[in-house]
Amino acid sequence: MAVTQLVGAKIHRREDPRLITGHGHYIDDFTRQGAAYAAFVRSPFAHARIKRIDITDASKAPGVVGVFTARDFKGQLAGTHPAAPAFVAEKKYIPERFPIAEKEVCYQGEIVAAVLADSKAQAADAANLIQVEYDELPAVMDLEKALDAKSPKAHEGAADNISWDLTYTGPEVTEAAFKEADVVVKERILQNRLAPVPMEPRGVLAEYETYDKKLTIWMSSQNPHFIRLFVSGSMGLKESQVRVISPDVGGGFGSKISPYPEDYLVPALSRLSERPVKWIETRTESMQNATHGRGQFYDVEVAAKKDGTLLGMRMTQYLDVGAYCGTFSAFQACACLMAGGAYKWKGISARTIGILTNRVPTDPYRGAGRPEATHLVERMVDLVAGQLKLDPVAIRRKNFIQPKEFPYTQNFGLVVDSGDYEKSLDRALELAGYDELRKKQADLRKQGRYFGIGLSTWIELCGFGPSAATAPATGGIALVESAQVRVTPTGSVIVYTGTHAHGQGHETTFSQIVADQLGVPYESVELRHGDTAEGTSFGYGTYGSRSLAVGGVAVSKAVGKVIDKGKKLAAHMLEAAEEDIVFERGSFHVKGSPDKSKAFGEVAFASYGMNLPEGMEQGLEAVAYFDPPNLVWPFGAHVAVVEIDAETGHVQLEKYVAVDDCGNIINPMIVDGQIHGGVAQAIAQALYEEVVYDEETGQLKTGTLLDYSIPGIGEIPAMSLDHTVTPSPTNDLGVKGIGEAGTIAASAAVINAVCDALSPLGIKHVDMPASPDRLWNMMKGARK
Repeated sequence: MAVTQLVGAKIHRREDPRLITGHGHYIDDFTRQGAAYAAFVRSPFAHARIKRIDITDASKAPGVVGVFTARDFKGQLAGTHPAAPAFVAEKKYIPERFPIAEKEVCYQGEIVAAVLADSKAQAADAANLIQVEYDELPAVMDLEKALDAKSPKAHEGAADNISWDLTYTGPEVTEAAFKEADVVVKERILQNRLAPVPMEPRGVLAEYETYDKKLTIWMSSQNPHFIRLFVSGSMGLKESQVRVISPDVGGGFGSKISPYPEDYLVPALSRLSERPVKWIETRTESMQNATHGRGQFYDVEVAAKKDGTLLGMRMTQYLDVGAYCGTFSAFQACACLMAGGAYKWKGISARTIGILTNRVPTDPYRGAGRPEATHLVERMVDLVAGQLKLDPVAIRRKNFIQPKEFPYTQNFGLVVDSGDYEKSLDRALELAGYDELRKKQADLRKQGRYFGIGLSTWIELCGFGPSAATAPATGGIALVESAQVRVTPTGSVIVYTGTHAHGQGHETTFSQIVADQLGVPYESVELRHGDTAEGTSFGYGTYGSRSLAVGGVAVSKAVGKVIDKGKKLAAHMLEAAEEDIVFERGSFHVKGSPDKSKAFGEVAFASYGMNLPEGMEQGLEAVAYFDPPNLVWPFGAHVAVVEIDAETGHVQLEKYVAVDDCGNIINPMIVDGQIHGGVAQAIAQALYEEVVYDEETGQLKTGTLLDYSIPGIGEIPAMSLDHTVTPSPTNDLGVKGIGEAGTIAASAAVINAVCDALSPLGIKHVDMPASPDRLWNMMKGARK
């Protein structure tokens, strides 16, 4: 590729031609000879006792290999994964969970039986023949009612419905700030429950080799090494006996991080039946059983001076855990730690309460805690501005953390690495034409039209590790990252990485880093990931915008080790001192004598020969681990412009501007793609999507895509994107994460615009989703 500087270049994703021409390899493309197909019988009730399961007719059905209930798995599985502690709470209760229910079901869709058959259709038909007798129990659905001591319990025999109750900082922290206040603004802010809806549902194919006691699992996962860790432990196998292969993944958004009951049951079924077993999730199963996101509300108070100075915040997070604690469900409590946003506060009081209900569990969904925090603080800043009749821009400028104050220690002791928040805001306002928009708004209001402008000046913490923070929060697993770089004798390069791509473009960006540093052709770099048996790297997966800021830096460090070894070998070949060897543009040369040189390919070839320096081993490869000293903190400013139809309540997005800062940019085209996707998902939350259950019975009302409203291309506006660049001092590449940025920023921008449009009616706050029905009723009520 004729690009001198690859890092920073706009290069089309090398994955795309393969994927868009149908040459990708997704989980349903795989099969094994003699495979049986699994189907699962699921509870139709949100909460019930299992009285009896009759498998007689199913066992006799055509093609059936076997029918299994909980007792069949008792000797096969030790249980499911433990939930990560995440913090030491004053109160904590984590219900035990087995992959298949035996006596009690606690959410609609919980598995009670499994069928194996020779075909997928035969398995489904036989599953319909299983008769299960239930004794229905009261379902716990309302978060506030669930906290009442007299409430029914999500699990029979439990003392209460509180999974955790943790006060990060008590009210004493904000007492002085609230005494100083000229104004106090209160609001309850809802985070609607969301279904992840990846394009590719989940799926598992497992083959257990009885003689060797080896297990191979093919599955759609963001985190194959974690799956190996959890499943091997549950099945009583060594990790070395288990191989997990995650091929191309058709989206995850956080829902494919943690292991699911099927991820344990399908391998166990293979061991029980001595056949390969395959299961592919249906869309309805996905809507009903894949972990949901968000599902929270916040009670918030903000104290401020009449000039707009923000003083203090008090907030309590009420988080719907669902029926069981997801592996990383408690991570969503980081919304408390991020509640201050990009602003300076004298104090923030924060408490999080995790509440068990009879819904499907929640777990991280794109952004996980950061979108909730941004939505909360950006709404509250706008509400304070409205109360004080200040421009939303002015109050933000007044309270921003300033560039000279970085690294900045925020209210919860986290250190923000770098930032220039006003710079990104200025650029966003310029692109949006903010002053002209305000003039247009004034003219349209005279005509009785509802035109609004919303801002979101967001920040994010991401790039997990560091180990000092993550190991205590995960029960001992430090979220560092690893990479192996191997140079072949002919100079091509194979990179093994522990992160796993499912739309992020790793094959492109990581190759850019490697090719740039080694000075080799971009096309000669091959990236391998998603297979626990390949390479030497233990991977911690892809989530939390960590791939580049942790995994990419590990790749860069491994390349650095390769170059160091190459210098030593080149010095031997050139009969020069090692310290006199310079490496640049793919060539090793003697300092001051560029004509005395060896090409990278020559050194690579020589590394596999005999003429090596004393003590040097053959080959040119290296492994590196990167444990970041701090998180990285991207930021930006988004502007949304809407008009609301007075007759229908429909929100028309007229304009969307995003200016984001993710430090140094490896590939601007991929960054823009991540922003597009993230903003689209947040617009979906703000205006369209919501998982709805019947509040009495716990029945899922939005179990199909006919009922769960996902926006199409017609609902997403053209976006105007730009970037500022504030490098992170945390890593050598100066990079920050970007994969979740759009999702973190956009819901607040859109809802702020909706509230701004409706402010002439006296409407101060709107819950998500701001659907036409909700807005029409609010507007109708306000006009009375």
